[in-house]
Amino acid sequence: MSMQQRACKICHAITEQEICPKCQVQTGKNWHGYVVIFDPERSKVANKMNIKVPGKYALKVR
Repeated sequence: MSMQQRACKICHAITEQEICPKCQVQTGKNWHGYVVIFDPERSKVANKMNIKVPGKYALKVR
């Protein structure tokens, strides 16, 4: 049985945990779209979303 993926309401990181491992805030089940960032220093999307660490991030979190 796989857990449902959740997204942080602050940094938008996608995780299966109820608490974001990066921000230590509660994550939500209601998110849409995602982007995978490999090189945040060179990515315009990462720059716009203020992402500094490679990973999978939700585009919209409610």
